[in-house]
Amino acid sequence: MAYTRPPAPDDLLVIEEFCNSARFLYGEDSLASLETARAWLHDHGHVQAGCALDSDALAFLVRARESAREHLEGGADAHARLSDLSDLLLRPPQWDGQGRAHLPPADGDPVRAMAAEVLSALALADFAGRSARLKVCRSPDCRWVYYDRSPANNSSWCSMDICGARHKMRAYRDRRTFQGDG
Repeated sequence: MAYTRPPAPDDLLVIEEFCNSARFLYGEDSLASLETARAWLHDHGHVQAGCALDSDALAFLVRARESAREHLEGGADAHARLSDLSDLLLRPPQWDGQGRAHLPPADGDPVRAMAAEVLSALALADFAGRSARLKVCRSPDCRWVYYDRSPANNSSWCSMDICGARHKMRAYRDRRTFQGDG
């Protein structure tokens, strides 16, 4: 079964796509090897990063991805890791000719610049209060990142057909077992 939620808005899409380079529920991780990571980077418009990728840079990208995902889940350790990454990857804010703020990358390394793009988008979304709509599926087997379009901003699952249904079935079985019916 595929994830069916519409993608996040453009300014948040880079975060969603980067975090979802792993589909844990299906045992897929585009950053699992140099070959698959290079293909993912090329497919997502980061050709220079794909060409420059080595095993150390790949490990760095995986740490950055999981720090971003854990930050969206509210993990305090992730916040500290993102602060460290920010020190390493980003320069102070700058404004373009139209008055839009951005956080430029600290150096020209294409892999770090790609990670800086994600981190910059996440920081700007946090500043604007927009990252609260980016959620991580509550299923520990899934952890898919999605944009919550519900009016109350209270979605818990990537999909009610996938993880929501599994959760409901587990809860039902647990109740039946607890009641001695099963």
